[in-house]
Amino acid sequence: MSDEFDDAVNMTATELERWLGTDESKSVGQSDGGESVGHESGRRIVALLRKKKGELTEDDQAHRRKVVGYVHRHLAQRPDGDVEHTRWRYSLMNWGHDPLKD
Repeated sequence: MSDEFDDAVNMTATELERWLGTDESKSVGQSDGGESVGHESGRRIVALLRKKKGELTEDDQAHRRKVVGYVHRHLAQRPDGDVEHTRWRYSLMNWGHDPLKD
């Protein structure tokens, strides 16, 4: 599982934290008026990336699996053309994956 998470999340904790502070990051995702699910997940991923593997709880492992599933599903829906300034890329980046880094 760990390898899948490491493959899915290709942004560092610092890169992701910086991204989450942008208007683009906050402009995408499903929310009920508050923080979007992806943005909240991004903050959690930053914390996971800063934890030592031995410190991960069962809840952390479950979130890591959720991240892998989201990234894999979302990558399969890649739109045609240049994706640099798309909501599709911004959503993935909230989950720790920048498709332009591949």
